[in-house]
Amino acid sequence: MHMNSAPHLLNEDRAEFERILDETLRHAHDRPDLADVGKRLTAEQLRTMALHATSLITATAADEYEYYTKVREEFRHPAPPSADSVSAPSVAGATETGAGLAAIVAVLVPILAAAAAVVFLCVGYVLRMLSPVPAFSATLLTVGWFFGAVTAVGLAVAAAGLLITALRNGATQVTADASDPAWPDEVAGAREAWREAVLVRGLLPFLRDALAAPAVKPAPKARPAQHLPKMGYSRPNFSSPGDGAPAGRRPSYSSPDFSSPDYGGPEHHPE
Repeated sequence: MHMNSAPHLLNEDRAEFERILDETLRHAHDRPDLADVGKRLTAEQLRTMALHATSLITATAADEYEYYTKVREEFRHPAPPSADSVSAPSVAGATETGAGLAAIVAVLVPILAAAAAVVFLCVGYVLRMLSPVPAFSATLLTVGWFFGAVTAVGLAVAAAGLLITALRNGATQVTADASDPAWPDEVAGAREAWREAVLVRGLLPFLRDALAAPAVKPAPKARPAQHLPKMGYSRPNFSSPGDGAPAGRRPSYSSPDFSSPDYGGPEHHPE
């Protein structure tokens, strides 16, 4: 479930609001005013309602939030240093540059020494296979074994440096977890003040009002129709020619009485 966008709430603080809401609902039964959670409305229903009303809830702590974001921004983007403090960063930068150069040398020396040892030893032993054996083959082998010793020493020094760095970082990590120095006291105090204001002035009243709201009665269900209502008209009564007439009787008709001009009726003979 994602929250609606709140115009005055930054993206990084919306997750913090969700944490406040989840913690409140998780421990709702520890508060007498929220003891009805789960009876009329479930925790998930209340959470959904609160997320939809994020802007209204967080607006109750607008002053605390404004101060919190202000001091946090000042901590993240401090004012540029003055001219008197420029020399100290320069010294620190030089120290870091020296440490970086030493690390590069510690890594490159064993690699280069190992490569030189392989080359000199291979060439020296190949020359020892010739007859007669060149005089400088022994010198090549001596130089090769020297670079082999440098490689071993360089690897030992590099391993010791990695071990010391790991132990130092481990000790620093434990200290950081114990004291939590991520924020200075001013920023941490402003953050806690905003969280408290959101909870007391915004979230708790909203949840109490939601639990105290009268239940909405469901709409009555429509009953299934037992029969169709009678309408104010009837279908026309169609019948065939034989409908309504006695059986055996058919409609009678007579053909028209046609006569020619010479035919005038009864038979007539001239005398």
